[in-house]
Amino acid sequence: MIVLGIETSCDETGVALYNTTPWEEGKPAFQGILGQGLHSQIAMHRDYGGVVPELASRDHIRRVLPLLDQSLSQSGLKLADIDAVAFTQGPGLAGALLVGSAFAKSLAQGLNLPSIGVHHLEGHLLSPLLGQSAPQFPFIALLVSGGHTQLMKVSGIGQYELLGETMDDAAGEAFDKTAKLLGLNYPGGAAISKLAEKGRPGIFDLPKPMLHSGDLDFSFSGLKTAVLNQVKKFEERKITDSSEVAQFHTDLARSFVDAIVTVLVSKSEKALKQTSCKHLVLAGGVGANMQLRNALNDKAKKNRFEVHYPPLELCTDNGVMIAFAGALRMLAKNNGSTTSGAFDIKPRWDLQSNNLI
Repeated sequence: MIVLGIETSCDETGVALYNTTPWEEGKPAFQGILGQGLHSQIAMHRDYGGVVPELASRDHIRRVLPLLDQSLSQSGLKLADIDAVAFTQGPGLAGALLVGSAFAKSLAQGLNLPSIGVHHLEGHLLSPLLGQSAPQFPFIALLVSGGHTQLMKVSGIGQYELLGETMDDAAGEAFDKTAKLLGLNYPGGAAISKLAEKGRPGIFDLPKPMLHSGDLDFSFSGLKTAVLNQVKKFEERKITDSSEVAQFHTDLARSFVDAIVTVLVSKSEKALKQTSCKHLVLAGGVGANMQLRNALNDKAKKNRFEVHYPPLELCTDNGVMIAFAGALRMLAKNNGSTTSGAFDIKPRWDLQSNNLI
């Protein structure tokens, strides 16, 4: 079965084609990727310091058809070869989701094909199955992206249990807001991580919110505020020496990243112990952060669990994860998990409410 996947939840337009044959035959899942196209809107939104929903929606309209042509060209397939169309139904920006839904539903109806609405986070948490080292069920998924920080127990396709989530700012939001305080361009995640590599550890005693809370929830707004206070104190000193300013920025970035990584790793380890799982999946845009990956790898060696990552190119939003998740949903329900003809979207959508059982 060949599934077309369309992702338009925020500021990336992704289109991909996935063949379920390798998965059904027990072969590595990544072998099923036939073709893909991806366009990021980062350059367009950078001048505004964040995503502008109206601009995002308009850009998705411009990009989705050329990306479909690109994916078909890579795969050597034609529209007639597609068996189903999967699309991001939510959560995300309403206008952006509507573009993908309208395009997917119209295409599916025109080709007389089933369409399936995919939960964006399900796409992320299943994407490590496309890596060279795929996790075994059950596993713990640490979802860390711009708008989400969650720990999920994944017992199988469509079997998800929320263990903990952020009470305020997600880790990705904290990265972007802190980067802005340090004068870095949007999006700030990659920039602040690179800056942190030059910083000295332990210079600033920043809080590690909810580290010892006894549960698996997160909170990062207090950490962001602590960074703001340090910036204000430094500015009050009216230091003009460029080297001293640069050192302040790198040291503060290092302390910030270390604080977030400490919390994420500690909570993930606790989730593994509580559930007796031996496999941890890191997914979402922040999953590309090398400090977090290195810290998880070190902890895994000491405590004898395995960490699995999606390929780096699949950490950000993309069409492959939607095609893959849609394909697995179709297989799990014997091709019965289809949506109605309406352009239905779910800007706010609890993943657990989408469980198969």
